[in-house]
Amino acid sequence: MNFSDTPQEATFRAQAREWIAANAPHELREQLATAGLGQPVLRTGDVLQAGKAWQKRKQEGGWACLHWPTEFGGRGATPIERVIWQQEEGVFSKLSAPFGIGQGMCGPTLMAHAMERHKLRYLPPLASGEEVWCQLFSEPVAGSDLAGLRTRAVRNGDEWIINGQKIWTSGAHYSNFGILLTRTDSTVAKHDGLTMFFIDMKSPGVEIRPIKQVNGQSGFNEVFFTDLRVPDHQRLGEVGQGWKVSLTTLMNERLSIGAGMSTGFAELLDFCCSFETGDGLAIEDPAVRSKLATWAVRTSGLRYTGYRAISALSRGETPGPENSIGKLVAGQTLQEIAMFALDLQGQAGIMMDPARVEASARFQAMLLRSPATRIEGGTDEILRNIIAERVLGLPADMRADRGMPFDKIPTRTSR
Repeated sequence: MNFSDTPQEATFRAQAREWIAANAPHELREQLATAGLGQPVLRTGDVLQAGKAWQKRKQEGGWACLHWPTEFGGRGATPIERVIWQQEEGVFSKLSAPFGIGQGMCGPTLMAHAMERHKLRYLPPLASGEEVWCQLFSEPVAGSDLAGLRTRAVRNGDEWIINGQKIWTSGAHYSNFGILLTRTDSTVAKHDGLTMFFIDMKSPGVEIRPIKQVNGQSGFNEVFFTDLRVPDHQRLGEVGQGWKVSLTTLMNERLSIGAGMSTGFAELLDFCCSFETGDGLAIEDPAVRSKLATWAVRTSGLRYTGYRAISALSRGETPGPENSIGKLVAGQTLQEIAMFALDLQGQAGIMMDPARVEASARFQAMLLRSPATRIEGGTDEILRNIIAERVLGLPADMRADRGMPFDKIPTRTSR
């Protein structure tokens, strides 16, 4: 594979670079460069508002959601042009964190399964950052086993009445809309009785409770539904076909998370080149270089695996289960790198004040956020099963509830 730009791609790259130089919020560059994982925290303002301003500026300049059709707010760009843009946007892409779920997962699901009038209404404001979307999937008893969810939707004329609870919903507290997976039939196998909707997060009957995380942030939320009324025209796909619709979301989720997840290697390499251990620079230690070499090879492998996915997209193929590889490996590598960087710092590694810590406490922030990266979008165990069964073709795990009606599956409260 030739990774050099074609003349057309070189022209596109030059245009992107020129536009970013003229329009990016350069006053935020330093803060964004040293920000931790997840949604960055700015010392000089609200990151959500800064993100919306940057997204709106991109949309007005024709640089938002490049690969989306123009009628939905995009540019109709090629997958390779999208990669070039991401490379050139650099640290400013962190301002797009609040829109990652909406643009990377909800948007493709709407394009594939929503009514045409809903696509035209909701996708352009999603592309411009004027409206934020979230994904309402996981539940307290249905995280890794998503098909075991219990949030129930009951038909009532032209409406559905929804009751239940979701958890670990990223960004629910600032989202305008969300896609919601529910159970509409308990008498069939658990994968067959699901239906998906999109909802207004400000509707009566929706209660959002932020969850305090170990890193001090509250990016995840509990969401409760009490007699929430949703019109039937907000259904995505056919009744009982929610699992099929959700696969569109999940495949795009694995691609979006896995392809865009940082391993922290570049930050660690820079740190080792300047950090004094007492016996010289860290980079001069053979043991440190050995570790760096391992992570350099792994990070390179992730990059080229990502290019394979981009090549598949350029051929018009749907994101597949192989994209679970990126998320699985990147999440583990991130945690390993953060722990290694803290070990290098010795006692200073336990300090959290960015003003007093080497590397502005980036690695401390990485470590505190890294467990979430190995859970959100599919746990390590689930991703390994997906890779084993759907990529390598190994025998599937035995599942006692396979084909069993959902209301017949034993639970702890069953007698």
